[in-house]
Amino acid sequence: MKFVDEVTIRVEAGKGGAGCLSFRREKFVPRGGPDGGDGGDGGSVYLIADLHANTLIDFRHKRLLRAQNGGYGMGKLCTGKKGEDLWAPVPVGTTVYDANTQELIGDLVEAGQSLCVAKGGLHGLGNARFKSSTNRAPRQTTPGSPGEQRDLRLELKLLADVGLCGLPNAGKSTLIRAISHATPKVADYPFTTLHPHLGVVGVGEFQSFVVADIPGLIAGAGEGVGLGVRFLKHLSRTRLLLQVVDVSGVNEQDPATAIQTISTELQRFSPELAAKERWLVLNKIDLIPAEERESVCRQIAESCHWQGRIFKISASERKGTQALCQQIMTYLEKIKSG
Repeated sequence: MKFVDEVTIRVEAGKGGAGCLSFRREKFVPRGGPDGGDGGDGGSVYLIADLHANTLIDFRHKRLLRAQNGGYGMGKLCTGKKGEDLWAPVPVGTTVYDANTQELIGDLVEAGQSLCVAKGGLHGLGNARFKSSTNRAPRQTTPGSPGEQRDLRLELKLLADVGLCGLPNAGKSTLIRAISHATPKVADYPFTTLHPHLGVVGVGEFQSFVVADIPGLIAGAGEGVGLGVRFLKHLSRTRLLLQVVDVSGVNEQDPATAIQTISTELQRFSPELAAKERWLVLNKIDLIPAEERESVCRQIAESCHWQGRIFKISASERKGTQALCQQIMTYLEKIKSG
């Protein structure tokens, strides 16, 4: 199923029910007086984070969410029925924006967290409300107020501990296959990954983390070029970025240039994202002669002035991947412990 990470919907809360104009009609009770009841409040529209919802695909087929209107007031001081609220489940990690103003309305990051996106209209008043010593037979009522209506843009940002970033064919999909049970498509051509994949990596007993394989970035991604731009935002929730680089030179990609390209695009898209902890993962070292590996990797790190941690792996042969996962788990546990 194709991953849907952004959708625009319309939400309409229910309008309040109108108040009733009624007078008491009962045998042997002359001048019974007004007994018109109030209307009912309109229903509101809520979004609720649900662990069983994985994508926003359902909203592609149902773009209108409408809550129930409030019932009309009735005689004998009977209040109209309140309109039922509408609860729409969304995946955990959904961010809600006003589609017209781009205002951030809320961020649903925990299971069970709810957000009111359209408030129901208030009830109208029946004529019994207007009774007074000087107005014993009022004929005034008020209509219910309309419910809120707005267009929303829903964005789903993946909730992963670790995000993989790099140019196409850097080996990100092969790496996530090697360390988890995720099965992204792997092939020898650019843009094999067209939508994100999540994988759970088990390191030890009761030790695991979630890694996200993001589609490859290209120069200009931060400004809207290529496939990766629409997924750059998914990296913003991760605690750690792994920048995967092909050091073999098979695809005629200069590793130092590739490193600088990704760093530039992250900075253009979001300085906060570029400032995240980022480790350099030099992949495909099995394609370099054993006696040259250390010097090649050292030269790459020096040419791009890399200051962070560096790991040398072969994802296809699972060399160095276990040590990498152990270091990631240690780092994540350190963050969680404060």
